[in-house]
Amino acid sequence: ALCLVAASSALAQQNGSVNVADLAAVPVCSNNKGEQVEFSSSDRGRPGLAAGMAIRDASGKPVVLRSNFAAAPREFQQFIDRHECAHHQTGDVDRPHPARNGPDHLMNESISDCVAIRLLRDEEGFGKPSFGKVAAALRADMAKIGFPESSIASRIRNLSGCFANPASADDLITQVLRQRGLQVP
Repeated sequence: ALCLVAASSALAQQNGSVNVADLAAVPVCSNNKGEQVEFSSSDRGRPGLAAGMAIRDASGKPVVLRSNFAAAPREFQQFIDRHECAHHQTGDVDRPHPARNGPDHLMNESISDCVAIRLLRDEEGFGKPSFGKVAAALRADMAKIGFPESSIASRIRNLSGCFANPASADDLITQVLRQRGLQVP
């Protein structure tokens, strides 16, 4: 069923008939400096793969770029939004970007995953069925991109541990900001 959702969504995008009703609502997000994060949609990424990117735009505003969201189940769209928002909340966007797939980069991704899944659990009421949809979509997309099974399994184990941990996303964000010597809202 997941493959059919991605395939039919990708076909709809190619035909220019993406239904806005298929997209998850944009969450409210502020960075660690109290600035409102804007969300912008684009279909420029890989067809059939939903993705997000946390950046500052040319004018310096904090932004999350959403790509091909109709290619993913709503729960996974929500996860991507919160994950990218977490990069703003933990100050990642304003720090030098670590080497891709190096330990600091992987730690930033793990923290953002953890913040995202805890926000969805605590604020959106995600239970095990919704967590399962996120994990399945993440597994499928990472496999399509070519990640090894060991990387996929490790990321899903981290998500599962974060989901099961009763601590809040706000507690984790505060801890990370303090460790980094960054402003705590």
